Amino acid sequence: MGLSRFTYSFENSCSTESERTFTHAWGAGGKVPVWLVWVLSVLLLISAGIAYRVPAQRIKILGEAPITLPVPLSDFPMEIGNWVGTELSIGATTKEYMKDNFADDYFSRRYVDSVAKAWADVYVVYCSARPGGILGHRPNVCYPAHGWQHESTEKSRFTSRSGRQIDCLVHRFYKPAPEYNRMVVLSFYILNGRTTAKESDFSGPFGRRPNIARDPSRYVAQVQISSTLENSVQAAAEEMADMILDFLPDGNSKVKAAESVRASGGDIKSAE
Repeated sequence: MGLSRFTYSFENSCSTESERTFTHAWGAGGKVPVWLVWVLSVLLLISAGIAYRVPAQRIKILGEAPITLPVPLSDFPMEIGNWVGTELSIGATTKEYMKDNFADDYFSRRYVDSVAKAWADVYVVYCSARPGGILGHRPNVCYPAHGWQHESTEKSRFTSRSGRQIDCLVHRFYKPAPEYNRMVVLSFYILNGRTTAKESDFSGPFGRRPNIARDPSRYVAQVQISSTLENSVQAAAEEMADMILDFLPDGNSKVKAAESVRASGGDIKSAE
């Protein structure tokens, strides 16, 4: 009983002393001074700003440095079947636009099939540092920016040489008088090795996150094949789709074009 009383008295004494100390520091009633609340608020805002700016700056730096593919898209074959390609020049303004919209790699060529008397422009763009940047490269953005007027867009599908069924979009544009030009554009996306025609598959907040890990197999690529005739666009898509997919990481992060280069003993650029 004596020990219990001593313990109680000691605890009560400590508690009373703590209360006196708190009251002395903060005033009667334990209220925090207004000036201290403001100081703490300012310190909290400064800390939050620093915590945001440091990773944001890191994301900006990483986002500005392109992520390279194991085999650059510039190595895409100039000859595929009867199609023979030539490089299409890209103006300085367009190059700056592509940089601003996080194009890590691309090629733009005109392919001509002299046997079928057909031609098609093939444009492939790969976005990995900022996968969501691909939305800035859509036909409905690019073509109107160059004076084309949008006429229609419809869902379609074609079969590649390997038998792969690929969903796509077929866009139609025109230029009014005095040019009276028309253009058909077949487009589809490749999301981490999987083909899709749906922007909703990657346009949400999750798909727009920067690729902090700098993993080349996390990406969105877009394929645009255009010509004045729809059958030319269709034929080029059927002939070239498999080869385009070989230059991009598949669902297992493998690049078939890179494996072919290794097998032939050629040099290969390493991915970052």
